[in-house]
Amino acid sequence: MKFFELMVPGVEIIIIAVMIYYLLSFFWNTRAMDLLVGLSAFLLLYIVSRGFHLPVIQTLMLYFINVAVIAILIIFQPDLRLALSRISVKGKKYREITEFDKFLDLITQSIYRMSERRVGALVLLENQDSLDEYANKAVILNAQFSPELLESIFVTTTPLHDGAVIIRGTTILSAATILPLADDSTQLSKSMGTRHRAGLGISQVTDALIVVVSEETGKVSIARDGIMTRGVKIDRFKGIIRSVFNPPKSVIESRFDIVERFKRWNQ
Repeated sequence: MKFFELMVPGVEIIIIAVMIYYLLSFFWNTRAMDLLVGLSAFLLLYIVSRGFHLPVIQTLMLYFINVAVIAILIIFQPDLRLALSRISVKGKKYREITEFDKFLDLITQSIYRMSERRVGALVLLENQDSLDEYANKAVILNAQFSPELLESIFVTTTPLHDGAVIIRGTTILSAATILPLADDSTQLSKSMGTRHRAGLGISQVTDALIVVVSEETGKVSIARDGIMTRGVKIDRFKGIIRSVFNPPKSVIESRFDIVERFKRWNQ
Protein backbone atom coordinates (compact mmCIF):
# COMPACT_ATOMS: atom_id res chain seq x y z
CA MET A 1 0.00 0.00 0.00
CA LYS A 2 2.81 2.39 0.88
CA PHE A 3 4.54 1.51 -2.38
CA PHE A 4 1.38 2.45 -4.28
CA GLU A 5 1.17 5.78 -2.45
CA LEU A 6 4.77 6.49 -3.38
CA MET A 7 4.01 5.72 -7.04
CA VAL A 8 0.99 8.05 -7.26
CA PRO A 9 2.96 11.31 -7.73
CA GLY A 10 5.05 9.73 -10.49
CA VAL A 11 1.96 8.41 -12.30
CA GLU A 12 0.27 11.80 -12.06
CA ILE A 13 3.36 13.54 -13.47
CA ILE A 14 3.43 11.12 -16.42
CA ILE A 15 -0.28 11.65 -17.12
CA ILE A 16 0.05 15.43 -16.96
CA ALA A 17 3.12 15.31 -19.24
CA VAL A 18 1.23 13.22 -21.81
CA MET A 19 -1.75 15.62 -21.67
CA ILE A 20 0.52 18.62 -22.20
CA TYR A 21 2.30 16.86 -25.09
CA TYR A 22 -0.94 16.09 -26.94
CA LEU A 23 -2.30 19.56 -26.22
CA LEU A 24 0.78 21.14 -27.78
CA SER A 25 0.69 18.74 -30.74
CA PHE A 26 -2.92 19.76 -31.50
CA PHE A 27 -2.15 23.46 -31.48
CA TRP A 28 1.35 23.34 -33.01
CA ASN A 29 1.88 25.52 -36.11
CA THR A 30 -1.42 27.36 -35.62
CA ARG A 31 -2.12 30.88 -34.42
CA ALA A 32 -3.67 29.30 -31.35
CA MET A 33 -0.16 28.26 -30.31
CA ASP A 34 0.69 31.93 -29.76
CA LEU A 35 -2.49 32.14 -27.71
CA LEU A 36 -1.33 29.31 -25.45
CA VAL A 37 2.03 31.03 -24.94
CA GLY A 38 0.27 34.27 -24.00
CA LEU A 39 -2.07 32.49 -21.58
CA SER A 40 0.91 30.77 -19.98
CA ALA A 41 2.57 34.15 -19.45
CA PHE A 42 -0.57 35.59 -17.82
CA LEU A 43 -0.90 32.48 -15.66
CA LEU A 44 2.70 32.87 -14.53
CA LEU A 45 2.05 36.53 -13.72
CA TYR A 46 -1.03 35.59 -11.71
CA ILE A 47 0.95 33.01 -9.71
CA VAL A 48 3.66 35.57 -9.01
CA SER A 49 1.09 38.14 -7.89
CA ARG A 50 -0.42 35.65 -5.45
CA GLY A 51 3.00 34.61 -4.20
CA PHE A 52 4.01 38.20 -3.47
CA HIS A 53 0.51 39.20 -2.23
CA LEU A 54 -0.27 41.84 -4.85
CA PRO A 55 -4.09 42.19 -4.56
CA VAL A 56 -4.54 44.91 -7.20
CA ILE A 57 -2.79 42.88 -9.89
CA GLN A 58 -4.74 39.76 -8.87
CA THR A 59 -8.05 41.60 -9.25
CA LEU A 60 -7.09 43.02 -12.64
CA MET A 61 -5.97 39.60 -13.82
CA LEU A 62 -9.29 38.02 -12.81
CA TYR A 63 -11.28 40.71 -14.65
CA PHE A 64 -9.08 40.28 -17.68
CA ILE A 65 -9.47 36.49 -17.73
CA ASN A 66 -13.28 36.72 -17.56
CA VAL A 67 -13.37 38.89 -20.69
CA ALA A 68 -10.47 37.13 -22.46
CA VAL A 69 -12.10 33.68 -22.41
CA ILE A 70 -15.06 34.86 -24.51
CA ALA A 71 -12.85 36.95 -26.81
CA ILE A 72 -10.49 34.01 -27.39
CA LEU A 73 -13.32 31.67 -28.38
CA ILE A 74 -14.56 34.20 -30.95
CA ILE A 75 -11.25 35.42 -32.41
CA PHE A 76 -9.48 32.07 -32.58
CA GLN A 77 -12.47 29.92 -33.45
CA PRO A 78 -11.06 28.80 -36.87
CA ASP A 79 -7.69 27.88 -35.35
CA LEU A 80 -9.24 26.06 -32.44
CA ARG A 81 -11.45 24.10 -34.81
CA LEU A 82 -8.42 23.18 -36.94
CA ALA A 83 -6.49 22.03 -33.89
CA LEU A 84 -9.37 19.96 -32.54
CA SER A 85 -9.93 18.39 -35.97
CA ARG A 86 -6.52 16.75 -35.64
CA ILE A 87 -7.93 14.48 -32.98
CA SER A 88 -8.56 11.30 -34.94
CA VAL A 89 -11.80 9.86 -33.60
CA LYS A 90 -12.66 7.98 -36.78
CA GLY A 91 -11.43 4.55 -37.68
CA LYS A 92 -9.52 3.29 -40.70
CA LYS A 93 -12.73 2.49 -42.55
CA TYR A 94 -13.81 6.15 -42.39
CA ARG A 95 -10.47 7.36 -43.77
CA GLU A 96 -10.64 4.85 -46.63
CA ILE A 97 -14.13 5.99 -47.60
CA THR A 98 -13.03 9.60 -47.46
CA GLU A 99 -10.05 8.92 -49.76
CA PHE A 100 -12.32 7.02 -52.15
CA ASP A 101 -14.83 9.86 -52.25
CA LYS A 102 -12.04 12.34 -52.99
CA PHE A 103 -10.72 10.16 -55.82
CA LEU A 104 -14.23 9.69 -57.19
CA ASP A 105 -14.85 13.45 -57.28
CA LEU A 106 -11.51 14.12 -58.99
CA ILE A 107 -11.86 11.48 -61.70
CA THR A 108 -15.48 12.52 -62.33
CA GLN A 109 -14.45 16.14 -62.81
CA SER A 110 -11.62 15.08 -65.13
CA ILE A 111 -13.78 12.78 -67.27
CA TYR A 112 -16.54 15.33 -67.75
CA ARG A 113 -14.11 18.16 -68.47
CA MET A 114 -12.75 16.05 -71.31
CA SER A 115 -16.33 15.33 -72.32
CA GLU A 116 -17.12 19.04 -72.58
CA ARG A 117 -14.02 19.66 -74.71
CA ARG A 118 -14.63 16.48 -76.74
CA VAL A 119 -11.24 15.03 -75.88
CA GLY A 120 -11.28 11.30 -76.63
CA ALA A 121 -10.29 9.12 -73.67
CA LEU A 122 -10.19 5.46 -72.67
CA VAL A 123 -9.72 4.73 -68.95
CA LEU A 124 -9.65 1.33 -67.26
CA LEU A 125 -10.37 1.09 -63.53
CA GLU A 126 -8.84 -2.17 -62.37
CA ASN A 127 -11.04 -4.35 -60.19
CA GLN A 128 -10.21 -7.90 -58.99
CA ASP A 129 -8.65 -9.15 -62.23
CA SER A 130 -5.05 -8.00 -62.66
CA LEU A 131 -4.34 -5.91 -65.76
CA ASP A 132 -0.54 -6.35 -65.57
CA GLU A 133 -0.65 -8.37 -68.80
CA TYR A 134 -1.70 -5.25 -70.71
CA ALA A 135 0.14 -2.66 -68.58
CA ASN A 136 3.53 -4.39 -69.04
CA LYS A 137 3.26 -3.91 -72.81
CA ALA A 138 2.47 -0.19 -72.43
CA VAL A 139 4.23 2.85 -70.98
CA ILE A 140 4.53 2.27 -67.23
CA LEU A 141 3.85 5.42 -65.18
CA ASN A 142 3.11 4.32 -61.59
CA ALA A 143 2.08 7.90 -60.82
CA GLN A 144 -0.34 9.16 -58.18
CA PHE A 145 -3.64 10.04 -59.84
CA SER A 146 -4.38 13.66 -60.56
CA PRO A 147 -6.90 15.20 -62.97
CA GLU A 148 -4.16 17.29 -64.58
CA LEU A 149 -2.05 14.23 -65.36
CA LEU A 150 -4.97 12.21 -66.72
CA GLU A 151 -6.18 15.02 -68.97
CA SER A 152 -2.70 15.83 -70.25
CA ILE A 153 -2.21 12.21 -71.33
CA PHE A 154 -5.17 12.37 -73.71
CA VAL A 155 -4.18 15.64 -75.37
CA THR A 156 -3.82 14.71 -79.04
CA THR A 157 -0.39 16.34 -79.34
CA THR A 158 1.15 13.98 -76.76
CA PRO A 159 2.62 10.57 -77.68
CA LEU A 160 0.61 8.82 -74.93
CA HIS A 161 -2.89 9.78 -76.05
CA ASP A 162 -3.34 6.87 -78.45
CA GLY A 163 -4.36 3.97 -76.21
CA ALA A 164 -5.84 3.36 -72.78
CA VAL A 165 -4.89 4.47 -69.29
CA ILE A 166 -5.01 1.84 -66.55
CA ILE A 167 -5.76 3.02 -63.01
CA ARG A 168 -5.13 0.74 -60.05
CA GLY A 169 -6.61 2.15 -56.88
CA THR A 170 -5.53 5.79 -57.00
CA THR A 171 -2.42 5.13 -59.10
CA ILE A 172 -2.14 5.64 -62.86
CA LEU A 173 -0.41 2.39 -63.71
CA SER A 174 0.17 2.80 -67.45
CA ALA A 175 -0.69 4.83 -70.53
CA ALA A 176 -0.81 4.15 -74.27
CA THR A 177 -2.09 0.67 -73.46
CA ILE A 178 -3.16 -1.49 -76.39
CA LEU A 179 -6.33 -3.49 -75.73
CA PRO A 180 -8.05 -6.36 -77.58
CA LEU A 181 -10.94 -5.29 -79.79
CA ALA A 182 -14.43 -6.72 -79.38
CA ASP A 183 -15.32 -9.39 -81.92
CA ASP A 184 -19.03 -8.63 -81.64
CA SER A 185 -19.58 -4.92 -82.12
CA THR A 186 -23.36 -4.98 -82.61
CA GLN A 187 -23.75 -2.88 -79.44
CA LEU A 188 -21.76 -0.07 -80.99
CA SER A 189 -23.26 2.60 -83.20
CA LYS A 190 -21.64 4.00 -86.32
CA SER A 191 -20.40 7.03 -84.36
CA MET A 192 -18.33 4.76 -82.11
CA GLY A 193 -14.86 3.89 -83.32
CA THR A 194 -11.84 1.86 -82.23
CA ARG A 195 -11.76 3.40 -78.77
CA HIS A 196 -15.24 2.10 -77.93
CA ARG A 197 -14.54 -1.27 -79.55
CA ALA A 198 -11.39 -1.68 -77.45
CA GLY A 199 -13.27 -0.69 -74.28
CA LEU A 200 -15.99 -3.23 -75.01
CA GLY A 201 -13.40 -5.88 -75.87
CA ILE A 202 -11.46 -5.60 -72.60
CA SER A 203 -14.73 -5.61 -70.62
CA GLN A 204 -15.51 -9.03 -72.10
CA VAL A 205 -12.33 -10.66 -70.74
CA THR A 206 -11.81 -8.81 -67.40
CA ASP A 207 -13.94 -7.42 -64.58
CA ALA A 208 -12.47 -3.92 -65.00
CA LEU A 209 -14.75 -0.91 -65.34
CA ILE A 210 -14.03 0.94 -68.57
CA VAL A 211 -14.79 4.60 -69.18
CA VAL A 212 -14.86 5.90 -72.75
CA VAL A 213 -15.16 9.54 -73.78
CA SER A 214 -16.21 10.00 -77.39
CA GLU A 215 -14.08 12.39 -79.44
CA GLU A 216 -16.92 12.91 -81.92
CA THR A 217 -19.87 13.51 -79.57
CA GLY A 218 -18.27 14.08 -76.17
CA LYS A 219 -20.59 11.49 -74.61
CA VAL A 220 -19.37 9.33 -71.74
CA SER A 221 -19.86 5.57 -71.98
CA ILE A 222 -19.18 2.84 -69.43
CA ALA A 223 -18.42 -0.77 -70.34
CA ARG A 224 -18.54 -3.65 -67.88
CA ASP A 225 -19.04 -7.41 -68.25
CA GLY A 226 -19.34 -7.06 -72.00
CA ILE A 227 -22.11 -4.44 -71.88
CA MET A 228 -21.65 -0.87 -73.09
CA THR A 229 -23.82 1.84 -71.50
CA ARG A 230 -23.82 5.06 -73.53
CA GLY A 231 -24.57 8.66 -72.64
CA VAL A 232 -23.92 8.25 -68.89
CA LYS A 233 -24.70 11.42 -66.94
CA ILE A 234 -22.46 12.64 -64.13
CA ASP A 235 -24.67 11.48 -61.22
CA ARG A 236 -25.14 8.03 -62.69
CA PHE A 237 -21.41 7.87 -63.43
CA LYS A 238 -20.61 8.36 -59.75
CA GLY A 239 -23.26 5.85 -58.71
CA ILE A 240 -21.92 3.11 -61.00
CA ILE A 241 -18.31 3.53 -59.87
CA ARG A 242 -19.33 3.68 -56.21
CA SER A 243 -21.40 0.50 -56.52
CA VAL A 244 -18.43 -1.39 -58.02
CA PHE A 245 -15.51 -0.16 -55.94
CA ASN A 246 -17.19 0.79 -52.65
CA PRO A 247 -19.75 -2.00 -52.07
CA PRO A 248 -22.20 -1.88 -49.15
CA LYS A 249 -21.13 -3.21 -45.78
CA SER A 250 -21.33 -6.92 -45.18
CA VAL A 251 -23.81 -8.40 -42.75
CA ILE A 252 -21.02 -8.90 -40.19
CA GLU A 253 -19.96 -5.25 -40.39
CA SER A 254 -23.57 -4.15 -40.08
CA ARG A 255 -24.03 -6.26 -36.96
CA PHE A 256 -20.83 -4.84 -35.52
CA ASP A 257 -22.12 -1.30 -36.08
CA ILE A 258 -25.36 -2.17 -34.31
CA VAL A 259 -23.44 -3.52 -31.30
CA GLU A 260 -21.25 -0.39 -31.20
CA ARG A 261 -24.30 1.89 -31.33
CA PHE A 262 -25.93 -0.10 -28.53
CA LYS A 263 -22.79 0.26 -26.38
CA ARG A 264 -22.68 4.03 -26.97
CA TRP A 265 -26.38 4.32 -26.16
CA ASN A 266 -25.84 2.61 -22.81
CA GLN A 267 -22.90 4.84 -21.86
